[in-house]
Amino acid sequence: MAFAQRSVPAGANPGSDPIKVMVVDDAVVIRGLLTRWLGEDKSLKVVSSQRNGKLAVDDIEKSNPDVVVLDIEMPEMDGMTALPLMLAKKRDLVVIMASTLTRRNAEISLKALSLGAADYVPKPESNSEVTTSIDFRRELIEKVKALGARAVRMRGPARTMRAETRAGQTAQPVRPVSARPATDTRASFRGAAKPAPAAAGSKFQTRPYSSARPRILAIGSSTGGPQALQDVMKEVGTAMNDIPVVITQHMPPTFTSILAEHMGKAALRPAKEGEDGEILKAGNIYVAPGGKHMVLEKDAGAVRIRLDDGPPVNFCKPAVDPLFDSVAKAYGSASLAVILTGMGHDGADGVKTIAAGGGSVITQDEATSVVWGMPGAAAQTGMCCEILPLNQIGPKISRVLKGNTR
Repeated sequence: MAFAQRSVPAGANPGSDPIKVMVVDDAVVIRGLLTRWLGEDKSLKVVSSQRNGKLAVDDIEKSNPDVVVLDIEMPEMDGMTALPLMLAKKRDLVVIMASTLTRRNAEISLKALSLGAADYVPKPESNSEVTTSIDFRRELIEKVKALGARAVRMRGPARTMRAETRAGQTAQPVRPVSARPATDTRASFRGAAKPAPAAAGSKFQTRPYSSARPRILAIGSSTGGPQALQDVMKEVGTAMNDIPVVITQHMPPTFTSILAEHMGKAALRPAKEGEDGEILKAGNIYVAPGGKHMVLEKDAGAVRIRLDDGPPVNFCKPAVDPLFDSVAKAYGSASLAVILTGMGHDGADGVKTIAAGGGSVITQDEATSVVWGMPGAAAQTGMCCEILPLNQIGPKISRVLKGNTR
C-alpha cells in the first residue's frame, strides 16, 4: 500500500495559529479516534466533530475549519452530497475524503477530486484495523498538515491586505490564489487556476534538453497527482503515438486500476496497470500497481515491465525513484521524465539518474502544485530542464516528443 512520506512540511509555522480541522464520520469510535490523533499535534486544532454530512454542512460557517476530513458513506447525507455544499459555503476549504479500499469507494474518491476535494486517505476496512494502523494515522496527519498549511499560506496575503485597508491604509483587495470562482467546482489547488509564468522557476539551476528525441515518457506524482495527471494526459494523448508512457502515482491497490482507466479516457489511449513481464507498446499508458514497484528492463531488443515486491522506497510502494532509475538504464538520453505535485522527495534521486544518463526532466512549479515536495526536491537538484506551471507541462511534453524543445 502506498503512503505519503514522513519528510513533509510540519504544518503551521512556529508561533502561528493552528490549522483548524473538522472530522466527519458516522462511526463514533472513528470520530473520537481521529479527533484524538489530530488533537495531539500542536499545529492542529479540531474545531468540530460531526456524525453526518448535513450536520457538517450546517456547521461550516460557525466552526470555520481550514480542513475537513470527510467520510464517504454516512446516513442522512453522505460525503459526496456534502462536498459541493461545503465548498459553496467556503470556497477555499480543504476537503480530504476518507474511504475504505473498495473499488466503489476508489471510484468515488477519484470523482471527489474532480469535484473539489483536495485529496483522499484510504481507510482500513474495520474499526479495529483503523485503531492499530500506524500508516493510516501517519498519512492522515501528514496530509492534514501539508494541505492545511498551504491553504493558510494562500489566505495570508488577503488577510494582510484586508487588515491594512481597515487600518486606513490604501490597499487593493487581494483574491487568494486558492479561491474558486462561484461557478467553479474544481479543487482549489488545480493548476489551471492562475498559473505562474515559466520564469517563476528561474531561480533554480536548469540544464538543456537532450538532443535525442524521447522514446519514453515517465511520470511521477503523489498528493494532487490524479487531477494533475489527467490534465497532462489530455494534452499529451495525440502526441504519444510513437512512445509508451509509464506512471508511478503514490496510491494503494484498487485505486491504481481506477486511475489507469481515467488516464486512458483522458488521453484516448489504451491504459492499464503494468503487469510483470509484459513488453511496452508505443501509444500505451502503464500505471504502477499499488503495493508494487514498477521497473523496466531491456530484453532482447524489447523493454519489459518488472514488478518488484521489495520494501518501500522513500516510505512509498510504488515509488518513483526505482522507475526513473530503470528508465534511465533502458533508454538513456532518449528518456523524458516529469515530476508532478506530491509530498516528500521521492523522485529526486531518479531525476539525477535520468540527467546522468543524458535524459530530460520537467518538473511542476510551486504555484500550481497541491504540495511542492516532490517537484521542489526535483527542482533543487539543478538537473531539471524546465520548471513549469501545470497548464504548460502537457503542451511542452507534446512539443518535446516531436523534437521541439523550444
